[in-house]
Amino acid sequence: MTKMTYREAVRAGLREALQNDPQVFLMGEDVGRYGGSYACSKGFLDEFGPERIRDTPLSENSFMGAGIGAALGGMRPIVEIMTVNFSLLALDQVVNNAAALRHMSGGQVSVPLVVRMATGGGRQLAAQHSHSLEGWYAHVPGIKVVAPATIADARTMLGLALREPDPVFIFEHAMLYPQEGEFDETTPPSGLEGAAIRRPGRDVTLVTYGGSLGKCLAAAETLAPTGVACEVIDLRSLRPLDMDTVLQSVAKTHRAVIVDEGWRTGSLAGEISAQIMERGFYDLDAPVARVCSVEVPIPYAKHLEDAALPQPERIVSTIQELLASHD
Repeated sequence: MTKMTYREAVRAGLREALQNDPQVFLMGEDVGRYGGSYACSKGFLDEFGPERIRDTPLSENSFMGAGIGAALGGMRPIVEIMTVNFSLLALDQVVNNAAALRHMSGGQVSVPLVVRMATGGGRQLAAQHSHSLEGWYAHVPGIKVVAPATIADARTMLGLALREPDPVFIFEHAMLYPQEGEFDETTPPSGLEGAAIRRPGRDVTLVTYGGSLGKCLAAAETLAPTGVACEVIDLRSLRPLDMDTVLQSVAKTHRAVIVDEGWRTGSLAGEISAQIMERGFYDLDAPVARVCSVEVPIPYAKHLEDAALPQPERIVSTIQELLASHD
């Protein structure tokens, strides 16, 4: 077992990819000389050189397009976008090109592109740097969307994504980078798809992903002494969704709470809730509950930001209300 931070796990995955395949290169804002906005590529410019570690202009639409072109030309680009909010500047390239070219060409071309970006709030960076928009990307056919929440997934998902023939978007919650954990180099990767049960339970199913996993585990730990056993599911992949694992859990617990840092309206949590209703309605003893971000631009002030984001205390109270009102 190797102890490392989430940041170190991402960095190790990047280094391994660059070492193993000369067609792989990294491009994005400040990935070279500065070492990456979150220090995930620190030292790589000296190690791999400017041909493979490419600093780009501050133009997401342009360097996303360049990444797509490189992928069409046989390279394996890793495009890093500093934060999810800025990725909106590249949505035209994502939706109208990266996601659509295989379909529009009748399968003649593919876009083996990997895009990494930081997402989520909690760092007091205010509304232009703190939103969770990965659910928007999960809406788009033609791409895969993953959200590594553990050290192991942060370490292995990049390598798996680089084997895919079509675009893969990796959303790394910014609050996870300094968190520590252990990684077993001998354990095979879990794959890009498929949810994981991070804590078994019998009373309520907690469905979450990314930066909210730790909050759900904390809520489950708080409730355990009261006799409430929460089953915590880490989705891992947001497109495609592993609803079979979710539904199997709901069939056992008969209650579900979805924790999603996106806004409630039009959220990924709403899609998951709808699928539970469509496929597991008769297993439910209570309506599906959702814990999402408050529908405001994420505030800068610490106490307001904390109040806007899902927190363990709000998850606990939601579960308690669900159990109390439907005994």
